Amino acid sequence: MARVLLRNVDVTFTSRRVKRRTADDTEASQERVSGGLIERQGSTLNVHAIRNMSLLLKPGDRLGVVGRNGAGKTTLLRTIAGIYPPKRGLVAVDGHIATMFNIGLGMNMDATGYENIRLAGIVAGKSQREIDGMQDDIIRFTGLGDYLDLPIRTYSQGMAMRLKFACATAFDADILLFDEWLGAGDAAFQARAKERLDDMVKRSRILVLATHNVKLMQSVCNQAILMQEGVITHRGDVDEVIERSKAVNS
Repeated sequence: MARVLLRNVDVTFTSRRVKRRTADDTEASQERVSGGLIERQGSTLNVHAIRNMSLLLKPGDRLGVVGRNGAGKTTLLRTIAGIYPPKRGLVAVDGHIATMFNIGLGMNMDATGYENIRLAGIVAGKSQREIDGMQDDIIRFTGLGDYLDLPIRTYSQGMAMRLKFACATAFDADILLFDEWLGAGDAAFQARAKERLDDMVKRSRILVLATHNVKLMQSVCNQAILMQEGVITHRGDVDEVIERSKAVNS
């Protein structure tokens, strides 16, 4: 049975390259360590991106994650995916995960589109026969044609987005982790992507979606959490959490 469990989880990032005191240095440092409550210890900055977080998701849960930039939304998804190990606490995930994070994550930028389709299938634990069976669907959805013979590094952001999304949604998964997945592509592609996501969500067990797109969250999620400085400050109905978020950010 699919399940996501976080118990008293802390995720901390440490930076020891703290240079002062020009405007450029300050800006670069803030960008590098943004993501949560910042603690200075001498020349070290500790960014507490997630703090003492407990969360349980069961089959049927469609969780929207709301919060300002830097609240810890992306860190939460990547912690569930096993990309960021916790400094403290327990992360237990049962079931196959499909992710939609940044464009390059999980893709070989020097490999061709076709090679990345096969790689996505292998990572998803699919047999060569299963990969072959899904390849034509992925190719049609991307609409990339002969570009699939070229390395991903030659693609535009929109083209890479199409391929990444098509691969991420081609194979059924128990747990879907999506982070601002609809940030690229024209209106026609976004409409097709929304339809494809709806279909995949129906077949999955658990969805976690971090997005600023309120309408999207309302259409696919049945609950939401509000995050502030790496902490869940509220969990409840999607509309209620969105209103609380507006009040906090006003």
